[in-house]
Order: sequence, then C-alpha cells, then structure tokens
Amino acid sequence: MNLDEFLYKLHYETDQITPPDWQVNWEDAPLPYKLYEGLPVIHLDSGLPVSFSQKNKPTLTDLSHFLSYSYRITQVSQTFPSMETSESWTTYRRFVPSGGALYPNELYLYVRLEDFPTGIYHYDAAHHRLVCLREGNFDSYLERSLGERCDITSCFAAVFVSTFFWKNFFKYNNFSYRLQSLDAGFLIGQMLEVGKRNGFETCVYYHFLDSAINHLLGLNESEESVYAIMPLAKDQNMKWFDTIADQSLTTEQLSSELKSLHHKHYVRSKEIRPYHMLLNLNSACKLRSFSSINVYNEDVQKDVDGPVLTLPLVEPLTYPFNTACEKRYSPGLDFALKPLTTEPLAYLLNETAATSFYRNDLDQNKKSLTSRISIRFATNSVVGLQNGMYEMDSSCFQLKQIKLGDFRTALQDGLLSDFVNMPQIPLSFNISGSKDHYRKMFGYRGHRIQHMEVGILSHKLLLAASALHMNGHPILGFDVPYYDELFNLQQMGRTSLLQIPIGYYRPHPRLQGHLHS
Repeated sequence: MNLDEFLYKLHYETDQITPPDWQVNWEDAPLPYKLYEGLPVIHLDSGLPVSFSQKNKPTLTDLSHFLSYSYRITQVSQTFPSMETSESWTTYRRFVPSGGALYPNELYLYVRLEDFPTGIYHYDAAHHRLVCLREGNFDSYLERSLGERCDITSCFAAVFVSTFFWKNFFKYNNFSYRLQSLDAGFLIGQMLEVGKRNGFETCVYYHFLDSAINHLLGLNESEESVYAIMPLAKDQNMKWFDTIADQSLTTEQLSSELKSLHHKHYVRSKEIRPYHMLLNLNSACKLRSFSSINVYNEDVQKDVDGPVLTLPLVEPLTYPFNTACEKRYSPGLDFALKPLTTEPLAYLLNETAATSFYRNDLDQNKKSLTSRISIRFATNSVVGLQNGMYEMDSSCFQLKQIKLGDFRTALQDGLLSDFVNMPQIPLSFNISGSKDHYRKMFGYRGHRIQHMEVGILSHKLLLAASALHMNGHPILGFDVPYYDELFNLQQMGRTSLLQIPIGYYRPHPRLQGHLHS
C-alpha cells in the first residue's frame, strides 16, 4: 500500500495494517535498551536527588541527574499471575510511560562540559553511563545540521532522541509507528520538566538534516533514526531561532566531512523481521536541505457553542517531583471510583496548560501547544460538575460544555479490548488534533511531529495526576471514528489522537524494587 493509504489505515483501520497471522515471538524479543560493545564508558553518579542545584556552570553530576530522571531504568516490576494469565511478568521500568514497557527510543548526547572529553555519547540506560561513540568538537557540524538556527557554542550539551524500530515492531508490527512517536513525546515532555527544574534553557528542534545527524551518531538508518534534538544551555538570553544561513546545504555535503562509524551493539533478537513501511515512511520524512522548511501557522478549529464554566483559580502545583515520578504508572483495570472535586481538575488543567508554552522550532514561540492540540474530557462523579463532556480553553482557563450525560458505557464500548474499567474513572481525557497531521506544512514528517507533541502535553497531565495521588493510562487501542463522533470532533476537522482515563486506583499485586540509590 502507498504511504497515504498506510497512514489512513494506521489511524482509522488498525486491523488492516497488521498481518492476520502475526505472531509475537517473546522468546526472541529484543532488549528494551541498546548495548554497545567494546567502547570506552564513563560511569555517572548513581544518586537520584530530591532537589536540583541549578548551578550557573553545569557539571557531569548535573547531567547525570538529568539523565536519571529522564530515561534511566529505575524500577524492576514483577506482576503476579492473575485470572487473565497464568504466568508472572517482569518488566524494567523508567519514569516515562511506554507502550508495553518496550521503550523504543534511545538517547544520544553531544557533551561539551568543562574538564570532560567533548564528543558524541550514547546514554546506556541499563548501566547509567555514557558510551563514547565519537570524540571531538562538532559545534559547526551540529549547527549546520540544524540550519545554523542554534548557537551550539552557548550550550553545554545537546540531546538526540532516536527511534530504534525493531524494539517494539516485534510486538506491535506496523502499529508501532504511532507508538514510537508518542513514546518520544513522553520522553521529551519528561526532559523538558527535568530541564526546567535544573534551571536549564531548552528548545526542541523537529527540523534538521536527518541523515547528517544519524551519520554523526553512527546510526544504521535501516534500524534507527533521530526524531528530535534538544540542546541544553544556561544562558537565558540565548537566541534559538536565527535565520537559516545556507538553505542549499545538503545532507550529502555535510556527511562527507566525517568518516562513518561502525560500532557493534547487542540486540538479543536472532531474527529481525522486515518493517518496510516504517523504513519507507522514515525515508519520506527526511529533510535533505532547509530550502522547504515551514513555520506552523494554523490553529485547531474550536467550537463556539455551549455554556462556559469557570474553574476555581489555583496556584501552580508544588509537589515532591521524585515521588510523583516514582508513583506514576498505568493502572489498567485497577482504577477505583472515588468522588472528585473541581479543585484537582483545576490543578490538572492548569499544569497541562502551563507546559504548552515550550520552546520549539515549529512556531518559534508564537503559539502555545494547545493551539494545535486540544483537550476534551468526559466526567463521572465530579462534585460540583454535571456528568458530561467538556473542552478546556487554556486561553482563559474556562471549560466549555459540549453535552451532558453519562458516557461511561460508550467510552468502554469504544475500546478495542477491555484493559481499562471506564465505569470506575471520573475523568477520561480525549487528546485531539488536525486530521491533516500537519501534512500541508511538514509533509509526512508532520504525522510523527504531531504525535510527539501529543506525548509532550499528555506527559504533564500524567505527572500532575500522580502528584495528586491519582494516575492515568494512555490508550491508543480505541475505535477512532467512534470516539471522534462521541467527542463531536468530525465537523471541526479534528481527530482523536490519544485517550487518557485518570482517576484513583487500588494497589496492583506485584513486586517492585528501585534500581537507584
């Protein structure tokens, strides 16, 4: 099938993109982390601080804590046998959510700290260490890969978020394409939050010369590719969006300046089945020069009808960040209905709206994320708010009433399998965006950008829920046309991108241990 047909079926007819005879070979599953072989390593500080220092000059310890909170393996969890399965299940978890706890993304860094070898490193999440891939100064190469829009010399590091295709394709087949972008967004959202608490200045770049960056990191593009780049700095007056200096520079011209890397790494899988559609889409997404780069200039269409309700005014939520990270997980069938007031709802929406003003190269700070991604939710047993469906208006912190009623059965009916008990959930959030998936401005690259932005916005919602002693469960396994009609999205050119039920929960029967000091 062609790419347009694939993306349509990926979203609306997911059963049509996976072969009917697809069998998951768990005995040959890949590792959920990448392990390089035979390269020099630098071990990082093993601690996980309760608070951050916010020094004027970041150190390796500060970078270590940033990586710990962002993507380190922090927990081992063993689930006991249940009515659904007769086997126990062990997973290695991190502070960010991931579909099936498979973590298809990897982190690489360009580090330029004082008294530290400048160069390109891979973050080994399993051992919490940096693996040196390429030593040397690559300021000019990286700046030109970003279109010379960012002064890398003013940064102390740059983080590259990649996707390793096989790590969740082995289970989800072609549906992994949506999960990979969404997981990358969750990870970026966590890094933005950790960076803010460290006093780092951050910016997310979605546009760069893909193959030049992959070449710098030594990635094999048939198995892995970078999706986003986040430079880290301390200079509050730094310029992030200079005009592109050389629009004619191509990936081939830049890549020819560096020799290729051929480092060995261990995957564990003995058979890696082909994923042609993922590679075709990744190729179609590539930016080969900056001659056609666009700035986002459209808004998600909003409804104008319906009563408006004002939420209680709340201050920014303060909470122990480490505790919220450690307690965050997806409850599944463990949700337990308890009465909820409008104050926690106000905190949830206030925190989510606040994170929408993140620095990025899509709109260059001209618009908020909620101008592109919208939040609607259905309520059940929220004291002071009628059961119904509402939309958040972040510009004035108000709710717009869409329709009243009890939608619990309808929400349950829309799930592709009963892995969440909707009747026990007070809030079910629907994250939606343009049905075009940013295609007019960014081509096929727009689909993965849109899903990364959904992940960024949703992760803040999940963190706030954990801080309020609740939790959320991100869901992609639902009937999209059914939910679009249920949430009145079709007439506005919007579509459901993610569903997140949030509520209180009972402890799950499992053994869990921390893997950090």
